[in-house]
Amino acid sequence: MSERAVTAEKTVTLRVNGQTTTVTAMADTPLLMILRNDLQLNGPKFGCGLGECGACTVIIDGVAARPCVFPLAGAEGRDITTLEGLGSRECPHPVQQAFIDEQAAQCGYCMNGMIMTAKALLDRNPHPTQVQIRNELSANLCRCGTHIEILRAVMRAARQQP
Repeated sequence: MSERAVTAEKTVTLRVNGQTTTVTAMADTPLLMILRNDLQLNGPKFGCGLGECGACTVIIDGVAARPCVFPLAGAEGRDITTLEGLGSRECPHPVQQAFIDEQAAQCGYCMNGMIMTAKALLDRNPHPTQVQIRNELSANLCRCGTHIEILRAVMRAARQQP
């Protein structure tokens, strides 16, 4: 008979979108579940649950990350930014505004991942080449086929960088 590892409940302090909050859950609970279910943040989408599609992308300590495969325990004390932390409907972040201006969404399911990945790229490299943008976004899946508009949106946002 094999023994299964039992993960204990853990109380974790998170910094999400500049706010500190404490949650209690199993240590191996995917961060995505905490963001969506406990904190009611619906920007990150559940897509594949395997970290492969990018719909759930958030920024953790400045790096685009997939919270569907990121355990809660690993998020303690780290800076987490979700789509809700970028801008608002009234005052969108420049990357969000570029996506609006380029009409880069159809169904919108991939937009969270595309925007968050683009934001992390532009923070790291304010003036990427088209090839660098394509490479960065290549791990984010979009079934609607708005890849050209998405590319134009990221290029527009890069042009607006100081």
